[in-house]
Amino acid sequence: MIALLSKIGFESNELSDFSGLGQRQPWLAFMMLLMMFSMAGIPPLVGFIAKVGILEALIRVHSVWLAVVAIIFSIIGAYYYIRVVKVMYFEDVKHPEKIHCSGNLLFAMSINGLLVLLLGIFPSQLFILSHSIF
Repeated sequence: MIALLSKIGFESNELSDFSGLGQRQPWLAFMMLLMMFSMAGIPPLVGFIAKVGILEALIRVHSVWLAVVAIIFSIIGAYYYIRVVKVMYFEDVKHPEKIHCSGNLLFAMSINGLLVLLLGIFPSQLFILSHSIF
């Protein structure tokens, strides 16, 4: 997501560069919100399914201590991911210029966001695909 934004000239070297993104480019901000929430492991997004799968595997092999460590680090990581969302939506705009995106870029990001949502709601399709490949 950040690489795609960089391609259109939106350089984000610091967290403050995302300030007001929700006002400057609402659709990009919403797609970024989906990605951040997914990485934080918030249901019903695919990141939640991934984290549950990892925790389930750790518990199955009797590595409960490692599962606890993973949960602790997930909570710490969630703080940082959700902080990006806070900056995008709740902080004043530092760079007021609007971000212009091509239709192809918005389409690619929209497909990505849709897959993150749909694979979180219907994870069985992802499992079927991965079992057929591996």
